[in-house]
Parts: sequence; C-alpha cells; structure tokens
Amino acid sequence: MEIPGEAQGEDRDDHVVGVGPWPGGEPEWPRDDEGELDARFDPELLRDGDRRNVIDQYRYWTMEAIIADLDEHRHPLHIAIENWGHDLNIGSVVRTANAFAVKEVHIIGRRRWNRRGAMVTDRYQHVRHHESAEEFAQYADNAGLQVIGIDNIDGSIPIEGYQFPENAVLVFGQEKSGLTSEAQAISTDILHITQFGSTRSINAGAAAAIAMHSWIVQNADIPR
Repeated sequence: MEIPGEAQGEDRDDHVVGVGPWPGGEPEWPRDDEGELDARFDPELLRDGDRRNVIDQYRYWTMEAIIADLDEHRHPLHIAIENWGHDLNIGSVVRTANAFAVKEVHIIGRRRWNRRGAMVTDRYQHVRHHESAEEFAQYADNAGLQVIGIDNIDGSIPIEGYQFPENAVLVFGQEKSGLTSEAQAISTDILHITQFGSTRSINAGAAAAIAMHSWIVQNADIPR
C-alpha cells in the first residue's frame, strides 16, 4: 500500500513521524464501491494526518480496523510475563510481542503494569490478566498451550536447537529475580540463551525478543 504524503528521500524530515493529511482533501479520500468512506479509515486522521507508531499499511486506519486485520494473521504463540514488581521491561516485551503478531500477552500477578516501554502498542495487542501462576496454568491447559519458561537456571536447556511447538506460551520472570518457583513448576521445559561474556544475565526485554524470534524462525511463514 503506497501512502500519500510519506516523507521520502532527500525531502524527508527525520524529526517528523508519520504522514500529513491525505493529499487532495476529502474529495480524494479512499472510498468503497458505493462512494462511502472506506470503513477502515478514520476521517480525523485523513483530515489531520497520522503520527502514530504504525507501519505504512495501517496509515489512516482506525484502531479497530488495525486490530481486526492483525487478528486475521496473528501467530499461535502466546507470551506470559510475571508482574510482581514494577518491572520496566514489561512494556518492552509487549511491544516486541506486537511486532511479532503474538496471539496474546498474559500478565501474571499484579494487574497494573508499566506501559511506558510499550509505546502504545498495547492498544493493538490482546492482553489478558491472571491472578496467579496456577490460574494461568489452567488457562494454558484449556487452550492447549505448552508452557515454556525462559531463564538461565540450573538444569535449563539451551534455546539454540530447541524445537518449539507451534502452540506454545513463553513465560518470562522479573528482571532481577527471574522465574518464580511457581512459574518454573508449571513449565514443561525451561530454556536459557547461551552467553559467552562476563555478565550473569542479559536484559529481560532483550531475552524476550531473542526467544520470540527463535519461535518465529521455526514456525512463522516468513516472506521471501
């Protein structure tokens, strides 16, 4: 989809995000066969411009239309995050989950979480809350999801070479403490990312991105 008004080449202003009003004004707005405004498009965005953090395909679309389109091709992968502290990484994990079209993100523990790192991507991502690891485990069992923990603990399996099931949920703990004993107990496997430097662990948001992409490489239909 070519987006009118997108800054290109030497004329691009790197300080401007998104696109301006639809060129030509209302007479040129995208319409259906009956001449009505295409239902996917938001008249306010068409009139005023779209500065949201969305890909070009979704410029000027309503939030509802974007969610509906994403729902057509979300992956069967789920992500779960334990929320016992005020972990700034949760928002980053949600943002990455949105980038990989994850089916759902599950918050285990406290209902409120720090959304700053999500960069408003949580508006387009299905997020479900669970009071406890046990409640979450029951949901995963009913949904036919294999629970896979991600943590570099004793006895964990290298993520490199691991064969991910298609219907999986990857569970992440807090930045400092990692997976709780309850989350470890409900995981069929616990994977670690092999490291070669001096640090004991890598950032939880970075680890989540690596783990999600590992699943994507094996299970997603990647355009060539």
